[in-house]
Amino acid sequence: MASQGDELSKRCPECNSEHLVRDYERGELICNDCGMVVEDSFIDQGPEWRAFDSEQDDRRARTGSPMTFLSHDKGLATEISWSNKDYYGKRIPHKNRAQIYRVRKWHQRIRVSNAAERNLSMALQMLNDIGAKMGIPKDIKETAALIYRKAVEKNLIRGRSIESIVCASIYAACRKVNLPRTLDEISKASDVNKKKIGKAYRHLAKELSLNLKPTTPYSYVAQFCNKLDLDKQAIVVSEEIVRKSIEAGISSGKGPTGVAAASIYIASVIVGKPRTQKEIARVSGVTEVTIRNRYKEISKILGIPGME
Repeated sequence: MASQGDELSKRCPECNSEHLVRDYERGELICNDCGMVVEDSFIDQGPEWRAFDSEQDDRRARTGSPMTFLSHDKGLATEISWSNKDYYGKRIPHKNRAQIYRVRKWHQRIRVSNAAERNLSMALQMLNDIGAKMGIPKDIKETAALIYRKAVEKNLIRGRSIESIVCASIYAACRKVNLPRTLDEISKASDVNKKKIGKAYRHLAKELSLNLKPTTPYSYVAQFCNKLDLDKQAIVVSEEIVRKSIEAGISSGKGPTGVAAASIYIASVIVGKPRTQKEIARVSGVTEVTIRNRYKEISKILGIPGME
């Protein structure tokens, strides 16, 4: 039977129609308007078995998880389940459980064959844990893992702690996808000194030629507003203040987080949902003094009256 939903972007040579469907039983590509067989001998890429519900589909599937850089073996190794059940779901007899336990234990040991693999496994587990604490999406963690692997290949870990390189990889990955996190956030989640992370990041950026663009205040506005429970209106007003600040040259030579924090402080008052400098300082990782200084500069240029 032809599948109506599987249309391709080809055209029928007879009537120039784009309504093409596949007939999986015959292995043909057919025009749905004139009936012409456009192609034949199609290979069915799907499974040879059928499933009538999701549970049956999971049970019959023979493919594993996709490849991931977050595992030292890229997720391609065999896993032995810790549940005492066989392939058919039957419980393993008690007399065989000791043997299965030994097999499982040795399987875990041989997955990491040398010190380099063991260190990589530890580092990627650490990366996963820090990423989970910070609420970082999986695609950013994958990017960070790839940067760390490149650092290992170029032997950039020697003489530096694994923790600092892991944190630097996360910082670089966040900047690469334009969702930057501050060094303070990463330092807090990892218990690694901020200066060590910054030094490790500069080392990676130089040796791996990361060529990352400097972060702008725009990158932090939405993130800080969400943490302060401010709505879309506050974000829009903050970004407008940031835009005017950049045009006036206020942000030149200043930290982007400080400019973003001061802009949010002003915007929160304008939209009638004021936040204190102390609250914004806690979220942004800059001091209240910095927020006050940036606020004075912005309000002077933009003609905003004084606010307490």
